[in-house]
Amino acid sequence: MTAPSGVRMRLERNLALQDAHIVTDHALKAAAVAIAVLEDEAGEPAFVLTRRSGNLRRHARQWALPGGRLDPGETALEAALREMDEEIGLRLAPESLIGRLDDYPTRSGYNITPFIFWAGRAPKLTANPDEVHALYRIPLVELDRPESPDLIAIPESDRPVLRMAIMEDMVHAPTAALLYQFRELAMHGRPTRVAHYEQPVFAWR
Repeated sequence: MTAPSGVRMRLERNLALQDAHIVTDHALKAAAVAIAVLEDEAGEPAFVLTRRSGNLRRHARQWALPGGRLDPGETALEAALREMDEEIGLRLAPESLIGRLDDYPTRSGYNITPFIFWAGRAPKLTANPDEVHALYRIPLVELDRPESPDLIAIPESDRPVLRMAIMEDMVHAPTAALLYQFRELAMHGRPTRVAHYEQPVFAWR
């Protein structure tokens, strides 16, 4: 196992290989998400993935990274930190930021800004039942499964939908697109863009 400090240094170094693409379409609602890298129960590097609550008005029960819409006067970084605290009980300082990925415009009218945080030996995480049905610490090696990424065609678009195999399920874009870019760039140092990948029709609303 690579020492935690070595994992952080490698991720931070690789994220610096590619400048993040910034979207400036003001017609889109601004949102931010967090890929929080921490240790799982076995001490291996992992990230936090949630299953959204079934009581939510939009995107209920879908796989998601902690995150949400920016509050008035809030920066994207502030929103990502706040949402981690509110959704999974993970309170981090801005100094835990190790990089960011490309902005990702969604079919549902949002511009998602993804940030990567280093949480290390995180305290026990607590899912907010109003927003999160369940949370999981997913080992980073799970992103390297041979069946990921999976690209599927849909009649509604000429762009392929991107999916990533996680546990016993398939996670779709936009979350899958962000995780794929994280895998390629942060984990392996391979500059990669993902905004051209499509989302499934159920995520368009």
